[in-house]
Amino acid sequence: MQHNQGFLKLVDDAKQRIKECTAADVHARMVQGDQFHFVDVREDHEYQTDHAAGARHLGKGIIERDIETAIPDKHAPIVLYCGGGFRSALAADALQQMGYTHVLSMDGGIKAWREAGYPIECESDESG
Repeated sequence: MQHNQGFLKLVDDAKQRIKECTAADVHARMVQGDQFHFVDVREDHEYQTDHAAGARHLGKGIIERDIETAIPDKHAPIVLYCGGGFRSALAADALQQMGYTHVLSMDGGIKAWREAGYPIECESDESG
């Protein structure tokens, strides 16, 4: 996808203030049994198509509105991801501004997760 320059500038600016991790880092934490919130910030239809196993959905359009209800502990570890790591960087920046202290954005997003062959779930998997 070709992103607009204004969007890329906004993302680059946010990335100066946040911390990132890789899909391998996240998968290793899962395998080790680390407790953290794994949050997919993509659009509803993207999440419904497929998502990383164990991820919950709080789309970028509503995460700031709903995060304090979904994850009230502002010191809880949170890993955000999107399609490629851009929207999750923006969301991580917003959550930090709201006082969340342990937020990471997964660089490469679901694309990197899929390419690594890590577990994926689909909505149809969960209903049946």
